[in-house]
Amino acid sequence: MPETHLRFDGDTFDPILDAPRLEKQIDRVYAAVQHGGWMSLREVAQATGDPETSVSARLRDLRKDRFGGHDIQRRRRARGLWEYRCAGAQALPGVLFRGVE
Repeated sequence: MPETHLRFDGDTFDPILDAPRLEKQIDRVYAAVQHGGWMSLREVAQATGDPETSVSARLRDLRKDRFGGHDIQRRRRARGLWEYRCAGAQALPGVLFRGVE
């Protein structure tokens, strides 16, 4: 699969310092949720080794068209606890998720 750089942005985003880290992070988050089962932020964080706040940001990214426009759904599991899943997940060949199949 050809290597394609994902287009992250933001006021504090530095492509040299941040792009490689965020690309690997979004790959790990996608790999954790691509099966379509419901997972809390803590469960995804435990599966990926990334902080819950980062997992939350990458789930928001996965919803964006430039990151695949994935159907990231959420539902309330318990009072104050939400869980997430990627419905109909699939990698986009040549565009996203290098090494995640």
